[in-house]
Amino acid sequence: MQSYITRYVQVNGAAIHVDGGLYYRGEASGAEFLAEAYKGIGLDYPKFYKMDPLSRLAVLATEMLLKGRKITQEYKPEDVAVIVTSAHSSLDTDLRYQQSVATAPSPSLFVYTLPNVMIGEVCIRQGIKGENTCFVSADFDPEFQAGYVNGLLVEGRAEVCISGRADYLRGGMNAFFMLVEKNPASLGEYNTQTIKQLYDRQWKN
Repeated sequence: MQSYITRYVQVNGAAIHVDGGLYYRGEASGAEFLAEAYKGIGLDYPKFYKMDPLSRLAVLATEMLLKGRKITQEYKPEDVAVIVTSAHSSLDTDLRYQQSVATAPSPSLFVYTLPNVMIGEVCIRQGIKGENTCFVSADFDPEFQAGYVNGLLVEGRAEVCISGRADYLRGGMNAFFMLVEKNPASLGEYNTQTIKQLYDRQWKN
């Protein structure tokens, strides 16, 4: 069984690209860009402002990935998986929480000191109840990503998967999310080579 990429989203610098084309360009950077983009794409989700930057980035990227789709109506919520990797995990929030400990520990920061909370926020927003995991790796590994996600689909543990990478540290950020389905009407097969080509392309935009 072959799986396919039916849409992909890239968020880096101050721009959002969908399927390789520019969708939104902002003027700010870092957390300010995320707030700006929230308004720019017309997202209506007040909880967005309570999240840490990494979660905001993942929620924003997923929103664009699923724009125009009702994924949990097309598939059972428990059949939708989310598999994401990150280089710095929740380090950005960890550092800010550590600073708060010197005076008054911040509960609102503490709840975001695990990278899987990012995926939790995505699942809550989209109503997803399937398998979800965040792997921490210094470099993006298309071979691992393809192997793990295709394994889920082949074994019947998922019918569709949000797959990719999200990273945020001190204002620097990068998100690369793909929607992986069994539909051959797509942008290409979900394999190591295609993933690498699409991931590398973002730095040329």
